[in-house]
Amino acid sequence: MQQIDAMKELKYLNKYFRKYKYKVLLGVVIVACAKVFSLFTPQLIGDVVTLVANQIESPVSEDTFKAAVRFKIILILGAALATAVFTFLMRQTLINVSRYIEFDLKNEIYNHYQFLCLPFYKQNRTGDLMNRITEDVGKVRMYVGPALMYTINTITLFFVAVIYMYSKAPSLTLYTILPLPILSVSIYFLSKFIHKRSTIVQAHLSTLSSATQEIFSGISIAKAYTLEARTKNDFTQLSNSQRRKRLDLTKIQAFFYPLMLLLIGTSNLIVIYVGGMQYIDGQIKELGTIAEFIIYVNMLTWPVASVGWVTSLIQEAEASQKRINEFLKSQPTVVNTNQFNTKILGKISFKDVHLKYVDTGIEALKGISFEVENGKTLAIIGKTGSGKSTILELIGRMYNCSDGVIEVDDKDIQKLNLYDLRNSIGYVPQDPFLFSDTINNNIKFGKDDTSDKAVIEAAKSAVVHSNILNFSQGYETVLGERGITLSGGQKQRISMARAFIKTPRILLLDDCLSAVDTETEKEILNNLNKITKNRTTLIVSHRISSVKNADHIIVLELGKIIQQGTHNQLIVKEGYYKALYEKQLQESTS
Repeated sequence: MQQIDAMKELKYLNKYFRKYKYKVLLGVVIVACAKVFSLFTPQLIGDVVTLVANQIESPVSEDTFKAAVRFKIILILGAALATAVFTFLMRQTLINVSRYIEFDLKNEIYNHYQFLCLPFYKQNRTGDLMNRITEDVGKVRMYVGPALMYTINTITLFFVAVIYMYSKAPSLTLYTILPLPILSVSIYFLSKFIHKRSTIVQAHLSTLSSATQEIFSGISIAKAYTLEARTKNDFTQLSNSQRRKRLDLTKIQAFFYPLMLLLIGTSNLIVIYVGGMQYIDGQIKELGTIAEFIIYVNMLTWPVASVGWVTSLIQEAEASQKRINEFLKSQPTVVNTNQFNTKILGKISFKDVHLKYVDTGIEALKGISFEVENGKTLAIIGKTGSGKSTILELIGRMYNCSDGVIEVDDKDIQKLNLYDLRNSIGYVPQDPFLFSDTINNNIKFGKDDTSDKAVIEAAKSAVVHSNILNFSQGYETVLGERGITLSGGQKQRISMARAFIKTPRILLLDDCLSAVDTETEKEILNNLNKITKNRTTLIVSHRISSVKNADHIIVLELGKIIQQGTHNQLIVKEGYYKALYEKQLQESTS
């Protein structure tokens, strides 16, 4: 049952075997040829032993004897050479297939990762995602490569060798293969333990990978709080736990090889004893037959020993493929239902929109309604956790709303071409992400075909051009991971330049001026007046200075709109906006 379950998960790989079926079939033919040639050697050695025995009992001329032995030796060398050539071709064919499948599977997983939506990445850790596309795929490759090759090799060798052995000495063959059922039963029980422990090892390896990734990503925080010793201790505990789990698996795997040697040694003793008795009784006519059987048994040593190794590989591959299948079976909640090109102008309407996160059950938005005409600016303000960023994510369809309707250009957003919608949006997130690449390429990220002149213009609009020129390599300066070499304000402004260069129809700015000083903020806001002209713009901010020029302002609290209007209307109404305005005005004058 365990083996059946294992193959059930690995059935997913059948489509790749069908894709490379001709290479696999060629590999099977080459394996058969290699094994046939390898079987000539024991026969020829047996013939040499028989010649020597006959020479002792019934001597012939020395020249005739030497010529016969010399001829057999030449044939042995020829058979060995042919076996070596076909074995090389076997590896080149079947192992290459495993590399092709590994390449295809990694690409399939990566493309599926790209296809999945934001909730998936919030529920799964980066280290786990990386582990499944590296370690788990590596385990699967060992199944489609070495495991497959040795399985074909073993089956072919047994099939050809046992048939020939039976034709030479039927009863001796039966005695020789007598230990094999014991081997099969032992493998069955050991494989169950290997499967269980392989699953545990791979799952814990994902935990270790995730923890390691987080430690390296947050190294600045660890150093700032002098937590190096604590993180080292946490990592050591995880490493020791992984070591114990790996050792538990290795201890089970360690039973295989000694068991194989014991059974092969038993077969050798059986051949020598039973074969010797049969030769004495005259049932076996040639002494060379016993020599052949001993060589056959030793030829089968590695294939029989590899049965345990292959079984272990299959169990590990099954555990890994099961983890891969879990992700490949995950379906995005946000899908593109319209394949036709859609021109986006920029009018946005929210009609009684609700959003409840499925994983946490938190209701982020409760009955949000507003409308932004094409080319107008809407500002969103409110306390932390009030749902400001969520509104921007809904416009980009990072999520689908739980209830209500979101319209763009008077069309249900879920009926628009998803990619055309997102291509029409320039998004500056609250926590900007920069790649470990040049500043130039980071700004060009949303529009690869743009010119260097346009990059400079976008940087000037984001008031970061002069900062970039101060770097040693200018725009060709390579940033550290996640832009760690830049200040918070510089990261925000480069992220803004990335959005500006797209010249989008809809511009979403999520508190992107929080890390810049007031003078820089004023300069950016002046530039924004030009950039946002004829573009629909939504600005999220905690600063009144960033939103006061908007055409309309909404104030959120706990997912609801509690105030709305223009700046001049809101500052004369009692409420959150007026209180915040007076507080920030007092701070600026003090």
